[in-house]
Amino acid sequence: MEPVTIVLWLAAGVLIVIGALGLVLPVLPGSPLIFLGALLAAWSEDFRYLGTGSLILLGALAALAVAVDFVAGAFGVKRFGASGRAMTGAMLGAIIGLFFGPVGVLVGPFVGAVVGELTVRRNLAAAGRAGVGAALGLALGTAAQLPLPFAMIGWIIVMRLF
Repeated sequence: MEPVTIVLWLAAGVLIVIGALGLVLPVLPGSPLIFLGALLAAWSEDFRYLGTGSLILLGALAALAVAVDFVAGAFGVKRFGASGRAMTGAMLGAIIGLFFGPVGVLVGPFVGAVVGELTVRRNLAAAGRAGVGAALGLALGTAAQLPLPFAMIGWIIVMRLF
């Protein structure tokens, strides 16, 4: 095996593993990273196992996962009357929450959305509703798109091994 092929395979594996971490860490773009890993794996083998059709399917699944996540987040914010800053705060809260373990991942989006909303409105009740909406939207988005990265990884395994 050539050194370039080994490097491509290692990079593909790292991207797929990091993408898989996106299943439990909502701030990681799991599906796009899995797709990039599959693309590198396909390239390393001259597209013998993962061809054009498989890559189109994996790309479509990755795009669908991103769209579902975005729509669910927007729904949560809009349904609870939150501002754009609340959603931005929720995303930042999720990132910062990573440093505080599972509790931080759950509480971070809520706190971030409340802080973001308080920069727009000084009403604590409205900010609390915005926090609930943003956190709920993030959770719904994660839950709704969760099967897609699993399907992507399964497809990669099936096409490579069978």
